[in-house]
Amino acid sequence: MNEFIDVFSNSDPTNVATSVKLLLLLTILSLAPSILILMTSFTRILIVLSFVRTSLATQQMPPNQVLIGLALFLTFFIMGPIFQEVNEEALTPLFNEEITLDEAYERASEPMKEFMATHTREKDLALFMNYTEMERPDTIQEIPITTLVPAFAISELKTAFQMGFMIFIPFLVIDMAVASVLMSMGMMMLPPVMISLPFKILLFVLVDGWYLISHSLLEGF
Repeated sequence: MNEFIDVFSNSDPTNVATSVKLLLLLTILSLAPSILILMTSFTRILIVLSFVRTSLATQQMPPNQVLIGLALFLTFFIMGPIFQEVNEEALTPLFNEEITLDEAYERASEPMKEFMATHTREKDLALFMNYTEMERPDTIQEIPITTLVPAFAISELKTAFQMGFMIFIPFLVIDMAVASVLMSMGMMMLPPVMISLPFKILLFVLVDGWYLISHSLLEGF
């Protein structure tokens, strides 16, 4: 423990550089969940996958762990080029002591801002810019990260709910058809969900639903 404290108290340049790296690493790890949820494609993917399970009415199948794991790896797949660019342009030069911490932050924020701005609606961005009484920026890089992140988040939520609505429609039609047939047969006490569930699963399997959902999510980015 004393050795760990000495690293931060020592004025040797090598130890100071090591201290900065440790602080940077701890900061990134502490902010990683927020970055993943609010600055990547994770939120949209997880909400859409949750809508799929809800529309199928399969309760906890697939389990939450499976949906979160799938959303996580799809996010890494989509964000891979951006994370690689951040690593090559910002983190690696910083750790090699070629640039300062401020320069590393600027370089790391550029690809993230470009990604978020591409998938942010102008109306949502204008909401937060008008609230802070900002002037219209000339470039994406002039938009503060504190303004772009919430605008991107609500845009992703709207897009995810739009996709969820489209997913619900075919399964809702099956539920209505089954309910109409049961009522015409006088079987009002039989829950329609019990009869429609196998048909919805069969439809989802026949159209290769997981492939279509994954394809739509990937094409959306």
